[in-house]
Amino acid sequence: MKSRKILIALSVMAMFLSNGCDGKGNGGGTNQTETGKVKIGFLLKTMQEERYQKDKAAFIKKAESLGAVVVFDSANNNEQTQLANFENMLVQGVKVIVLQPVNTGTAGNMVKKAHEQGVKVIGYDSMLQNGPLDLMVMQDSWAVGKLQAEAMVEWLKKKKGEVKGKVALIMGQPGDSNARTMSQGVYDVIKANPGLELVVEQAHEGWSPEKSRQTAENALVKYNNEIDAFICNNSGLARGVISALNVQGLADSTKVFVAGSDADLANIRYVAQGKQSVEIWKKIDPLAEKAAEVAVALAMNMDKPVTNVVKIDMMINNGFQDVPTIVTEVVLITKDNIDATIIKEGYYTKEQVYGK
Repeated sequence: MKSRKILIALSVMAMFLSNGCDGKGNGGGTNQTETGKVKIGFLLKTMQEERYQKDKAAFIKKAESLGAVVVFDSANNNEQTQLANFENMLVQGVKVIVLQPVNTGTAGNMVKKAHEQGVKVIGYDSMLQNGPLDLMVMQDSWAVGKLQAEAMVEWLKKKKGEVKGKVALIMGQPGDSNARTMSQGVYDVIKANPGLELVVEQAHEGWSPEKSRQTAENALVKYNNEIDAFICNNSGLARGVISALNVQGLADSTKVFVAGSDADLANIRYVAQGKQSVEIWKKIDPLAEKAAEVAVALAMNMDKPVTNVVKIDMMINNGFQDVPTIVTEVVLITKDNIDATIIKEGYYTKEQVYGK
């Protein structure tokens, strides 16, 4: 009798383990959960920036509304951590992984590993380079840089009456395809305006605001505070720049042009307060929701070609192949249009931006 009880207990335990639990409230173990729902993974490179809380929430809400179970993780901008996270998702039996790579240059190896196990991978936000990818969902990163730089050109015209001045380009992770593409949008505008002098172009490991502050401090010392514009690949980098400018009494959009991207609340407040000139709002909900939608669609149609399952906007070559790509909207935010954009669409409230 005792041995029979032990066998029953072991059977129950085995069933529990096979259905699984990843310690984060998500199921694990098989391609479908015990309720028959498809299982997909969502792996972000970091939660360092405020915006990624919104990516996570919007993605999970949309996926769950479509009947999927989401296994989520992030990697603190650490390549090895992301590899471990990715392999863990494969062990848990996801059918599709939506991946924002820490290192866009080496992430193709993870995709190859997924393909060996019959798992599809959708790129998210940052296109991996020189590797296979089933689908890409992203904003137009080149347009982000172009919008920033064109706003700078208009600012210089109003301030100086001509497009002339010293520009600092504050870039994100070295080698990151997203940082490189945003920066290319800036380069293209600078190239078209001979009066602009690019005096700083510096990448920053881990997209570190502290390192961008140091870069800005060094640049201000070197050029005796005579830098007209700082264009930054994301909001955190822009906050680092503004911190450096503040010490010099230059955190004023009438004195120095500063552009960021991601629309973190602190930066939108800086724009409203006149400390920062512009911010790019890379609309999160359309991006995250579309990624969730196509991930679920692919998971439910594993044997069909991607282009037969989802509608794509364009093909983008990543150095390895032409990747089917879906592109979502980006918006230039200025002090004059905060109410009509960010606040009107409910991204932030008036109280959050302006205070009580």
